[in-house]
Amino acid sequence: MLPSIRRQLTMFVPHPDATVIESIRSHYNPAQRAIIDSHVTLCREDELTSLDQVLQNLNILQQPPLTIRFGDIIPSEGGKGVLLPAVAGREAFHRVRQILLQDITSHPREIEPHITLMHPRNSTCNDAIFEEIRSYKLPKVIQFDAISLIEQVDGGPWQVQQTYKLPWQ
Repeated sequence: MLPSIRRQLTMFVPHPDATVIESIRSHYNPAQRAIIDSHVTLCREDELTSLDQVLQNLNILQQPPLTIRFGDIIPSEGGKGVLLPAVAGREAFHRVRQILLQDITSHPREIEPHITLMHPRNSTCNDAIFEEIRSYKLPKVIQFDAISLIEQVDGGPWQVQQTYKLPWQ
Protein backbone atom coordinates (compact mmCIF):
# COMPACT_ATOMS: atom_id res chain seq x y z
CA MET A 1 0.00 0.00 0.00
CA LEU A 2 1.31 3.44 -0.91
CA PRO A 3 1.95 5.88 1.92
CA SER A 4 -0.42 8.80 2.42
CA ILE A 5 1.55 11.99 1.81
CA ARG A 6 0.35 15.51 2.56
CA ARG A 7 2.23 18.70 1.65
CA GLN A 8 1.58 22.26 2.71
CA LEU A 9 3.22 25.68 2.70
CA THR A 10 3.43 27.11 6.17
CA MET A 11 5.02 29.91 8.15
CA PHE A 12 6.38 28.72 11.48
CA VAL A 13 6.12 31.03 14.47
CA PRO A 14 9.66 32.24 15.19
CA HIS A 15 11.29 32.28 18.62
CA PRO A 16 10.82 33.91 21.07
CA ASP A 17 7.17 34.39 19.99
CA ALA A 18 6.70 30.63 19.85
CA THR A 19 7.68 30.08 23.49
CA VAL A 20 4.35 30.83 25.18
CA ILE A 21 2.35 29.37 22.28
CA GLU A 22 4.27 26.09 22.49
CA SER A 23 3.81 25.93 26.26
CA ILE A 24 0.03 26.18 25.76
CA ARG A 25 0.07 23.56 23.02
CA SER A 26 2.30 21.21 25.06
CA HIS A 27 -0.02 21.44 28.05
CA TYR A 28 -3.46 21.41 26.38
CA ASN A 29 -2.82 19.65 23.06
CA PRO A 30 0.34 17.51 23.31
CA ALA A 31 -0.76 15.20 20.46
CA GLN A 32 -0.84 18.06 17.95
CA ARG A 33 2.29 19.62 19.43
CA ALA A 34 4.10 16.34 18.79
CA ILE A 35 3.38 16.39 15.06
CA ILE A 36 3.93 20.07 14.17
CA ASP A 37 5.31 23.30 15.64
CA SER A 38 3.11 26.39 15.92
CA HIS A 39 2.49 27.94 12.52
CA VAL A 40 0.20 29.76 10.13
CA THR A 41 -0.79 27.61 7.15
CA LEU A 42 -0.29 29.48 3.89
CA CYS A 43 -1.43 26.85 1.34
CA ARG A 44 -3.17 23.57 2.09
CA GLU A 45 -2.43 20.25 0.38
CA ASP A 46 -5.41 20.40 -2.01
CA GLU A 47 -4.08 23.74 -3.32
CA LEU A 48 -0.66 22.26 -4.11
CA THR A 49 -1.84 20.00 -6.92
CA SER A 50 0.72 21.64 -9.20
CA LEU A 51 3.57 21.71 -6.70
CA ASP A 52 6.22 22.49 -9.33
CA GLN A 53 4.31 25.62 -10.37
CA VAL A 54 3.81 26.72 -6.76
CA LEU A 55 7.54 26.28 -6.04
CA GLN A 56 8.41 28.19 -9.20
CA ASN A 57 6.10 31.01 -8.02
CA LEU A 58 7.73 30.84 -4.59
CA ASN A 59 11.20 31.13 -6.09
CA ILE A 60 10.31 34.40 -7.84
CA LEU A 61 8.31 35.84 -4.93
CA GLN A 62 9.53 39.32 -3.99
CA GLN A 63 8.01 39.63 -0.53
CA PRO A 64 9.34 41.26 2.60
CA PRO A 65 8.64 39.45 5.87
CA LEU A 66 4.92 39.23 6.64
CA THR A 67 3.79 40.97 9.80
CA ILE A 68 0.54 39.69 11.26
CA ARG A 69 -1.32 41.15 14.23
CA PHE A 70 -3.33 38.64 16.23
CA GLY A 71 -6.48 39.27 18.25
CA ASP A 72 -7.95 37.51 21.25
CA ILE A 73 -8.35 33.73 21.21
CA ILE A 74 -11.59 32.30 19.84
CA PRO A 75 -13.19 28.85 20.02
CA SER A 76 -13.27 26.69 16.89
CA GLU A 77 -15.24 23.65 15.75
CA GLY A 78 -18.10 24.20 18.17
CA GLY A 79 -15.77 24.91 21.09
CA LYS A 80 -13.57 21.80 20.71
CA GLY A 81 -10.57 23.82 19.54
CA VAL A 82 -8.95 27.19 20.18
CA LEU A 83 -7.55 29.61 17.59
CA LEU A 84 -5.50 32.78 17.71
CA PRO A 85 -6.96 34.69 14.73
CA ALA A 86 -5.23 37.35 12.65
CA VAL A 87 -6.82 40.79 12.88
CA ALA A 88 -4.33 42.70 10.68
CA GLY A 89 -1.91 41.67 7.97
CA ARG A 90 -4.52 39.54 6.26
CA GLU A 91 -4.29 41.55 3.03
CA ALA A 92 -0.57 40.79 2.64
CA PHE A 93 -1.23 37.15 3.55
CA HIS A 94 -3.88 36.85 0.81
CA ARG A 95 -1.67 38.69 -1.69
CA VAL A 96 1.14 36.16 -1.10
CA ARG A 97 -1.36 33.29 -1.53
CA GLN A 98 -2.56 34.84 -4.80
CA ILE A 99 1.02 35.04 -6.10
CA LEU A 100 1.88 31.49 -5.01
CA LEU A 101 -1.26 30.04 -6.58
CA GLN A 102 -0.92 32.11 -9.78
CA ASP A 103 -1.38 29.98 -12.92
CA ILE A 104 -3.01 27.29 -10.74
CA THR A 105 -6.27 28.94 -9.76
CA SER A 106 -7.52 32.43 -10.53
CA HIS A 107 -9.68 32.48 -7.39
CA PRO A 108 -7.90 30.90 -4.42
CA ARG A 109 -10.30 30.15 -1.59
CA GLU A 110 -10.35 32.56 1.30
CA ILE A 111 -8.60 31.06 4.29
CA GLU A 112 -8.14 33.16 7.37
CA PRO A 113 -4.65 33.24 8.85
CA HIS A 114 -4.55 31.91 12.40
CA ILE A 115 -2.48 29.91 14.85
CA THR A 116 -4.12 26.78 16.24
CA LEU A 117 -3.62 26.47 19.98
CA MET A 118 -5.87 23.41 20.39
CA HIS A 119 -6.75 21.34 17.33
CA PRO A 120 -10.24 19.84 17.47
CA ARG A 121 -8.96 16.66 15.78
CA ASN A 122 -7.05 15.58 18.86
CA SER A 123 -8.09 17.76 21.79
CA THR A 124 -11.24 18.99 23.47
CA CYS A 125 -11.56 22.40 25.00
CA ASN A 126 -14.06 23.37 27.69
CA ASP A 127 -14.97 26.67 29.37
CA ALA A 128 -12.39 26.24 32.15
CA ILE A 129 -9.55 25.44 29.72
CA PHE A 130 -10.57 28.32 27.45
CA GLU A 131 -10.40 30.73 30.40
CA GLU A 132 -7.00 29.35 31.43
CA ILE A 133 -5.64 29.88 27.91
CA ARG A 134 -7.16 33.37 27.83
CA SER A 135 -5.02 34.25 30.89
CA TYR A 136 -1.74 33.70 28.98
CA LYS A 137 0.07 36.71 27.55
CA LEU A 138 0.20 35.76 23.89
CA PRO A 139 2.20 37.68 21.29
CA LYS A 140 0.05 40.21 19.45
CA VAL A 141 2.35 40.98 16.51
CA ILE A 142 4.48 38.32 14.83
CA GLN A 143 6.83 38.80 11.91
CA PHE A 144 7.20 35.77 9.65
CA ASP A 145 10.43 35.78 7.66
CA ALA A 146 10.26 32.34 6.01
CA ILE A 147 7.89 30.04 4.16
CA SER A 148 8.41 26.29 4.55
CA LEU A 149 7.31 23.42 2.36
CA ILE A 150 6.35 20.69 4.81
CA GLU A 151 5.36 17.06 4.34
CA GLN A 152 3.48 14.53 6.46
CA VAL A 153 3.64 10.79 5.75
CA ASP A 154 0.88 8.51 7.07
CA GLY A 155 -0.25 10.98 9.75
CA GLY A 156 3.20 11.18 11.33
CA PRO A 157 5.12 14.31 12.30
CA TRP A 158 5.35 17.04 9.68
CA GLN A 159 8.87 17.35 8.24
CA VAL A 160 10.33 20.50 6.68
CA GLN A 161 11.35 19.76 3.09
CA GLN A 162 12.59 23.22 2.16
CA THR A 163 12.58 26.72 3.68
CA TYR A 164 12.43 29.93 1.68
CA LYS A 165 13.66 33.04 3.49
CA LEU A 166 11.90 36.39 3.06
CA PRO A 167 12.73 38.84 1.67
CA TRP A 168 14.24 37.53 -1.50
CA GLN A 169 17.33 39.37 -2.60
